[in-house]
Amino acid sequence: MSEIRPWRTIARRQSRQIMVGNVPVGGDAPITVQTMTNTPTEDAAATIDQIRRCEEAGADLIRVSCPTEEATAALPLIVRASNIPIVADIHFHYKRALEAADAGAACLRINPGNIGSDQRVAEVVRAAKANGCAIRIGVNAGSLEKDLLEKYGEPCPEALVESALDHIKLLQDHDFHEYKVAVKASDVFLAVAAYMGLAEAVDCPLHLGITEAGGLIGGTVKSSIGIGNLLWAGIGDTIRVSLSAEPEDEVRVGFEILKALGLRTRGVRVVSCPSCARQGFDVIRTVQALEERLSHIKTPLSLSVLGCVVNGPGEARETDIGITGGGKGKHMVYLSGVTDHHVSDADMLDHIVDLVEKKAAEIEADMSDAGQAAPKEHEVPEAAE
Repeated sequence: MSEIRPWRTIARRQSRQIMVGNVPVGGDAPITVQTMTNTPTEDAAATIDQIRRCEEAGADLIRVSCPTEEATAALPLIVRASNIPIVADIHFHYKRALEAADAGAACLRINPGNIGSDQRVAEVVRAAKANGCAIRIGVNAGSLEKDLLEKYGEPCPEALVESALDHIKLLQDHDFHEYKVAVKASDVFLAVAAYMGLAEAVDCPLHLGITEAGGLIGGTVKSSIGIGNLLWAGIGDTIRVSLSAEPEDEVRVGFEILKALGLRTRGVRVVSCPSCARQGFDVIRTVQALEERLSHIKTPLSLSVLGCVVNGPGEARETDIGITGGGKGKHMVYLSGVTDHHVSDADMLDHIVDLVEKKAAEIEADMSDAGQAAPKEHEVPEAAE
C-alpha cells in the first residue's frame, strides 16, 4: 500500500544471464524458485503428477533424478508433460547426461570433474550445446573431492570455492559458458561464506541452497537464515529450499523467503499477529484456514489479520484488506487501509475470502483495462512493499 522505502532496497549482484529452457536465470531476471521430485523417475505418471503439484505451487524449474538408463528413458514423456523446464540430475555416469540432453532436459546438473576423462566432458558439452542445455555445477560439502579434503583437512569455504572453480574451468576449456553454480553445505555458516567467496570470483548465476536442511520447521528456519542472508546481500539468482517434506512445500517456503525480502511476490501476503488474551477471534485457526482457502490466488496482494485493536489499525493501513478483532463478536474490516464495515464471527471467514478473491479480480481487470498484462507472480507492484 505504501511506497518502497530506500532502506528496503536490495542491490543484486550483477551476474550474466543464462537460459534454462524458456526461463532466464541471472542478470536482471526474477530470482527463480525450484524444487526436486522424489518419485522414481522411471514411474513417469507419478513424477508428472508431482510436477503438476509443484507447478501449482509456483515452481519455475524442477529437477528430476536420472541415475539409470530406465530413468532417462522416461524423461521424454516427462519433459513433454511438464509446463516448466526440467533439470536432469546426473552424478557420475556421463552417458546419463547424454541421454538426458537428447531427451529434452533444459539443464544438466552435473559436476564435470566427477564423470571421468576430458573426452567424456567434451561429449557432455557437445550434447548440451546441440540440445540447448544449460549446466548446473553442484558442489556439496558432503562430497568434496578427496584431494581437496587432503589439502584443507576438512570442508571449508575455500575448499568449496576451489572445487567450483575447478569444475568451471573444465567447461570453459571446452568453450561452454551456459552454466550456473551452487556451493551447498548443511552448515549455514559454511554455505554462506562459500557463496560469498564464490560471488567475488565468478560472474555466472548462483544457485542458492542449504543442503540437507532438515524437516519442514527446522529446515525452513535454516534455509531462511542462510538463503535470506545471501539474498539480502544481493547474492543469488535461483533458489531451492531443501526440506524433508513434499516438494511443493519447498516451493512455498522459497516464495515466502523472497516475499519477506520484497524480491518477488506470489499470491496473498498475510500479516498476522501471534495472538494473545486480547484477541477478539481465534487468530491461529483463522489464519490457517485463510492460507489454505486462498492458496489458489496468484495475484500479489496483502491481507492483515490482527486479533485486537492494539496493532490492528496500524497494520491494516499498510495492506489491501485487513480484519481487526472487536468486541461482542463484531470485527472491523479495512479496505485499502481505511475502515469500511463490520463483520460478525459467523460470517468472517467466508467474507474475507470473498473480499480477497474480488480484490484479485479487480487488480487483474484494472491492469487489463490499462492495456497491461496482469501482474506476474514475480513482480512486486510499484505501490507495494
